[in-house]
Amino acid sequence: MSDSGATARVNALKMQDSLNPATSRRRLLCASAAWCSGLGAALAAGLAAPAGAKPAAAQAATPAPIFVLNSLDADVSVIDVPAYTERTRLATGKEPHHLYLTPDEKSVIVANAASDSLTFIDPLTAQVQRTVRQIIDPYHLRFSPDMKWFVTAANRLNHVDVYRWLPQQPDAPLALAKRVHAPKTPSHLMIDSRSTVVYCTLQDSDELLALDLATQAVRWTAPTGKMPADLYLTADDRTLLIGMTGSDVVEAYDVSGTGKPRLIKRITTGKGAHAFRARGDKRHVFVSNRVANTISLIDTQSLNVVERYTAPGGPDCMEFLSDERTLLVTSRWARKLTCIDTVEKRVVRQVNVGRSPHGVWTLAHAGRV
Repeated sequence: MSDSGATARVNALKMQDSLNPATSRRRLLCASAAWCSGLGAALAAGLAAPAGAKPAAAQAATPAPIFVLNSLDADVSVIDVPAYTERTRLATGKEPHHLYLTPDEKSVIVANAASDSLTFIDPLTAQVQRTVRQIIDPYHLRFSPDMKWFVTAANRLNHVDVYRWLPQQPDAPLALAKRVHAPKTPSHLMIDSRSTVVYCTLQDSDELLALDLATQAVRWTAPTGKMPADLYLTADDRTLLIGMTGSDVVEAYDVSGTGKPRLIKRITTGKGAHAFRARGDKRHVFVSNRVANTISLIDTQSLNVVERYTAPGGPDCMEFLSDERTLLVTSRWARKLTCIDTVEKRVVRQVNVGRSPHGVWTLAHAGRV
């Protein structure tokens, strides 16, 4: 849910209580060194580096920073590791909520919902590269696995936009294919591994919407539990998990058929079940329970919770590091980035960031499935 125009809803949640499996190519770039190798090759091919960028050799010794989106401050905190200190803030548009890596893996895109813009940032040097405007209300965003389509959910304006990705036009890389009306309050997106179906939760009508990606036609809508938010689709495209932020469950649906989904199970996790992050072992996925101040680890084969972690301050978006033990989570109500050791099952540090931290991301991440 975006922060503007939703204060009452946020307060109600606080009382009662916006990353599609990655390809193997992208998973190979979890380590900073792999990115630097690719950057060096690009420079050798004659691509200009951003002004002030470090030489590739120097970049190879520099760990990739962590990016935290501060939704109410219209900026991004850049966190240096291993010191875990805020190096700087990067100005974006209003209400940056979610972010995603470009297909060429040279930019991380920050979607600025209230400014109708996208900010492109170098994922290693943390330098702002450019801003693409006239992208209307991009709350959540996602590329299709075949890297041909870019989809945004307009949480405030009730539509889903499907764009063609045109990397040969760096100043205008997106061409709108279709705007699909999607009431009420489209929230999060997921695309199947074959790049054929877009799933979108409608948080204020308690529904799930499915779009045919090639034709942009609505395939179906189906009822869900209370206030559906983030989605996670298993690698075989069969089981879709949806966090019910207005409840305490994750709903699991069989979406392998051609018709509407079939509810398989309601998995009790904790109040305010919200966002997902794969553990990277092709079996387990984390879900943040924003109201309960916990994180649950779900086994996607048994559809049971197998681990729980304390996560103070309204846990929201998560990132799992390439060390395969450190879980980063934005503490939405506490202005913190919280770091959890999943082996010791405890909070090991918190970093001060901006107001209403939402998305979190780093190049040095574990696998996405």
